[in-house]
Amino acid sequence: MPSFPSPHPFSLLRRMVAIAALGALAAPIAAQAPIKPDTTTYPQWHGFARNAQHTAAAPVASQPFTRIKWSVVVDRNVNNVTHYGSPLTTANDTVIVPVKIAVTTSGGTTDGFQIEAHRNSDGSLLYTLSTDYTLPPHDWTPSYGPSLASGDKLYYPGAGGTIYLRTKAGAASGTVTQLAFYGLSNYQANPSAYNSTVYVCTPITVDAYGNLYFGFTVTGSNPLNLTGGLARISASGVGSYVTAAAATGDANMTNVQYNSAPALSHDGSIVYAAFTNGSYGYLVGLNSSTLATVYPSTQLSNPVPLKDPLTGNDAYVINASTASPSVGPNGDVFFGVLENPFAYNNDRGWLLHFDKTLATLHAPGAFGWDYTAAYVPKTAVPSYTGKSSYLIACKYNNYIGFGDGENKIAILDPKATETDPISGGTVMKEVMTIVGPTPNSQGGVREWCINSMAVDPFTKSVLANSEDGKLYRWDLTTNTLSEVMTLTGGVGEAYTPTVVGGDGTVYAINDAVLFAVGN
Repeated sequence: MPSFPSPHPFSLLRRMVAIAALGALAAPIAAQAPIKPDTTTYPQWHGFARNAQHTAAAPVASQPFTRIKWSVVVDRNVNNVTHYGSPLTTANDTVIVPVKIAVTTSGGTTDGFQIEAHRNSDGSLLYTLSTDYTLPPHDWTPSYGPSLASGDKLYYPGAGGTIYLRTKAGAASGTVTQLAFYGLSNYQANPSAYNSTVYVCTPITVDAYGNLYFGFTVTGSNPLNLTGGLARISASGVGSYVTAAAATGDANMTNVQYNSAPALSHDGSIVYAAFTNGSYGYLVGLNSSTLATVYPSTQLSNPVPLKDPLTGNDAYVINASTASPSVGPNGDVFFGVLENPFAYNNDRGWLLHFDKTLATLHAPGAFGWDYTAAYVPKTAVPSYTGKSSYLIACKYNNYIGFGDGENKIAILDPKATETDPISGGTVMKEVMTIVGPTPNSQGGVREWCINSMAVDPFTKSVLANSEDGKLYRWDLTTNTLSEVMTLTGGVGEAYTPTVVGGDGTVYAINDAVLFAVGN
């Protein structure tokens, strides 16, 4: 459901409540030989949208929706203005779940987090990890995004911009150590100063070599004079960062957009990140080792914010969005922004489409601002006759109050175009769409409140969660919702992902509960 952080000029939204140079190094970046991934212990679902390119592709065929195997609460302080972090599955298919808990302090009840590991067979609890993580200032609750790396390692955010590493992520016991991108000794010298000012604000992305990337925001003075930006911690634990201002060449930039997990090019040489000041922003490609800006090549000398592709105005890049950059099979980059002026495109925003250098802008998707594009091989859509080597699975809501409420999900051709009937702009061609099946009392149908949906090329289907309380299989051969599993009675759903585990179990969050669905 659409939302914005305050302050924001758009008060008509439903759910109104929510809505230099390289930074000082913790230690010099040493020359580092690539570490070959350990495929024997490689996680099945690494992080948000599965991997560092955010393709959201199932590792195996998903199981039929025969029954709910087990479920677990993922939010003990429930509200429906929340972005839920993605479940993860290890090499032995242990399910790692970020859980939002209510923590009572002298200032009242706040949002705290813990990590739970559950056996995939029956959901029994394997272990729990407490965290000291606190949220940055927000309206919509940002996602808490741990990530897995080869070698059975689990990384999860802590206080003061730190990261915890737990070894043996798929086992009942392991060791926990703490890392800081600006140097653990600096953090330990004055932890309270950093805990109250420095916050991890995106899911963690881990590349194939075990290097971590994440955004952070800073709210006040601290001993190192840190300001918000993009952090890197190498596989060997060496930290570095670049400020948002230095990465973009714009002194007004403050942080990587909340909830926006950085993405890696297929060869791992470029990390893509979206920077914002809460209003407008930039998509930048940086050297993944040094964090020096590489794309666009003119960015630092001539910074140009992301643009609305139809009006040419600065697009809105806001911290209430759930959009992360994603990298297509051919290296193209996709990222969702909000339209300007709002809401001439019915609050749908745009899915911007760039080449890998971010220099060439192709036709956008007609919806995009709060969703991360997933990829569909052309062979998964037998009726497709176009020339593109892959297609895009996208949320395609047309929100009631702005549009007709006929909320859909869509398969788009990134290489073909059509005229959009709402905006009149040239957009990616619709290969097929399907409307949500459940009527909404306000008109139209219930929304697809998702930030990522799993694509299963093995069964030629897409797995999507709806605020009507149901998990659906969209069969791309018949263009039907061929399977449905009722999870709850339906709710004004917060943003959620769908995940496929290593044994084909499908995981979906509905009304603050994670459900494991299969046969």
